[in-house]
Amino acid sequence: MLSAHSTMAAALACVALSVAPVTATSYSMVKEYYGSSFFNDWTFYNNYDNLTNGDVVYVSAGNASAYQLAYVDTTTNHAIIKVDNTSTVVYDNKRNSVRIASSDSYAVGSLWVADIYHAPYGCSVWPAWWSQAALWPQGGEIDTFEGINTDTQNQMSLHTETGCTAVSQNQTSTLVASTNCSYAANSDQGCIVTDPSTGSYGAGFASAGGGAFVTEMASTGISIWFFPRSSIPSSLSNNGSTIDTSSFGIPVANWPSTGCNIEQFFQPQNLIFDITLCGDWADGATWNSTCSGICYNNWVMGNGTDYNNAYFEVGYVRVFSTAGTNTVVSATTSGSGSSPTTSTTSSSSAAGLPHDGFWMAATILVVVGFFSSALFRLA
Repeated sequence: MLSAHSTMAAALACVALSVAPVTATSYSMVKEYYGSSFFNDWTFYNNYDNLTNGDVVYVSAGNASAYQLAYVDTTTNHAIIKVDNTSTVVYDNKRNSVRIASSDSYAVGSLWVADIYHAPYGCSVWPAWWSQAALWPQGGEIDTFEGINTDTQNQMSLHTETGCTAVSQNQTSTLVASTNCSYAANSDQGCIVTDPSTGSYGAGFASAGGGAFVTEMASTGISIWFFPRSSIPSSLSNNGSTIDTSSFGIPVANWPSTGCNIEQFFQPQNLIFDITLCGDWADGATWNSTCSGICYNNWVMGNGTDYNNAYFEVGYVRVFSTAGTNTVVSATTSGSGSSPTTSTTSSSSAAGLPHDGFWMAATILVVVGFFSSALFRLA
């Protein structure tokens, strides 16, 4: 796939030269998730994993707190998001876990930082720190941190409608597994970049104290930086209310607007943490090459001690908007379990329910019909 990517990049070199350089690199903080109020503005999925077919039940906010699956450690002020590692699961039951999505979403012109000290890993474990628009795949998806089982390298990717490709990427990673971002291509593989560092995922990430992930969703492209704990820039470690991406260097992954019109393919994004077990990917074709036994029977079932490392420890999540703007799309709910509605000055806002894979046909017809005029304006 590297040679195919190189050929594509060369063929479109003249197009890349016509793209204006990134000039809006200064950002101001508009939202912070931190400390005792960390979980205040997130929606808990409160359902079994019917999205990726994992062997978990994503619990409600009340149960997450009661079972100590989502809480703030008062000694560190860090947020803990974890899989149940104390209960004994018997056959045909699922293990409790957590999936949360930010109540607000963030439009193009946003940048978000997650300071993660520990991330889940181990056989059957499939964690992710990512974002998704209310309409999927119309509004796009950005996977900042994701991996499975005994992986040691973080995988980053985009998932969009057809027409978005990775072209002329300006990034430090040379590990490009795919360049077609369309959900309709290659069984929704997405356009994937893998971090070459074995400290970017798994046991290596945890033993190094984790690090900071920066995701920039700009009109000129989408970029992801990873900074190990020992190399976090002072602009982040000093907790400044403004940051400038010019001090970050070249990102580890980059999808420029050269091959993907960001304004067209990406709507305001909800930020998401989740941990599932087994499921479509972790229990997929590579299972037997990395882990032993049967994913559900030998790992999910039992007393749960296999999941002592299946947790996120998050120092903070901060969201920034391009200086002089506010890209926050606020959400309100009319009642428990209701769909969020959004309000914003941006014409790119949309309303609906997040989804990892496919919308039910009826939902697509209703929602897409309602927003068709706005989507065509962006096309």
